[in-house]
Amino acid sequence: MVKFLKKLGRDTSGATAVEYGLILALIFLAMIGSVQAFSTEAIRMWTNTSNTIAAATGA
Repeated sequence: MVKFLKKLGRDTSGATAVEYGLILALIFLAMIGSVQAFSTEAIRMWTNTSNTIAAATGA
């Protein structure tokens, strides 16, 4: 039993998985922020384009 506990204490493979999970979560959050910023800008651009076309055609 003591051997098993010593071996378990030296095992770091679980820590590596947790670290990769945290890195993946941070990348995911950065991607969400980027998509939100892009979508807001795209909506603004298309609204401006629509307003310009409506004003030019007198609609």
